Amino acid sequence: MGAPHWCGTNREGEAVDDVLMQAPLFSALDAEAAAALRASTTVVRLAKGHTLFREGEPGDHLYVVEYGKIKLGTASSDGRDALLAVIGPGEMIGELSLFDPGPRTATATALTDSVLRCLGHDALRPWLAGRPEVAEPLLQALARRLRKTNEAMSDLVFSDVPGRVAKALIDLGERFGVPQGDAIVVTHDMTQEELAQLVGASRETVNKALADFAHRGWIRLESRTVTLLDPERLERRAR
Repeated sequence: MGAPHWCGTNREGEAVDDVLMQAPLFSALDAEAAAALRASTTVVRLAKGHTLFREGEPGDHLYVVEYGKIKLGTASSDGRDALLAVIGPGEMIGELSLFDPGPRTATATALTDSVLRCLGHDALRPWLAGRPEVAEPLLQALARRLRKTNEAMSDLVFSDVPGRVAKALIDLGERFGVPQGDAIVVTHDMTQEELAQLVGASRETVNKALADFAHRGWIRLESRTVTLLDPERLERRAR
């Protein structure tokens, strides 16, 4: 689906958001430098279901999610889809091509209506050259992404589907969950098919695991939302 979004020269004078300051790109800067870097960014508004960029396109911009959720996915030659990650507020997209320019390795699509900050690599490189304190958190973010990719590959080989589902729910809870008493309410905004793609299994197998967790009283399922009633049990099942 085509995307009604833009990444042009229109700057908006909104106050610097705390969420934006959580991003590795901004977190190492003092307030004055962060405001100056933010002034170099442009606003991208992306409607739910629309595409930010596609796999194979040139990667020459870095994005920071300010609001909403973006899914990163890839497709095989036979048309099967895999969901690599769900990116939320304060997280970045496109940092890999900053250090190793090349085609996009995934397609980025809005799971919800989203607002992002866009920064061209030509504008960012002088900041990296003059402020090494910016480069370090970016490299740390890349290291975390690589570590997570390695863990996902290991899970596909050594972990069963219920274990991978439990691990995905814990991860989503840590990143998007809202405490509610002893429980954690997670609005993940994914369909059942997308959740299955995230853990690398069929929808039927993932649904069976979710139904089992619900029967045991570990979770409560709702449309695009899951309540983690017993995160401790889920964590043990994820190991």
